[in-house]
Amino acid sequence: MRKSRFSEEQIIGMLREHEAGMATADLCRKYGLSSATFYEYKAKFGGMTVSDAQRLRTLEGENGKLKKLLAEAMLDNAVLKDLASKNF
Repeated sequence: MRKSRFSEEQIIGMLREHEAGMATADLCRKYGLSSATFYEYKAKFGGMTVSDAQRLRTLEGENGKLKKLLAEAMLDNAVLKDLASKNF
């Protein structure tokens, strides 16, 4: 997945400007992004503070690591079951 050129702090700042009354088209023109991208940011970061966004990023990283560990454990389990069934 491509890394965003805006940090969470910048995105939340954009959303705060929008909440303050700035039009979506003007905001998108100012920061050089499409309205679809703006609404994706709004769906993901709407109502968050900067600390919430940082916490979300750390939780997503931990979740990815746990998913990888689970996949490896399931693979090991499948290999052991396959070996056990061939021995008998």
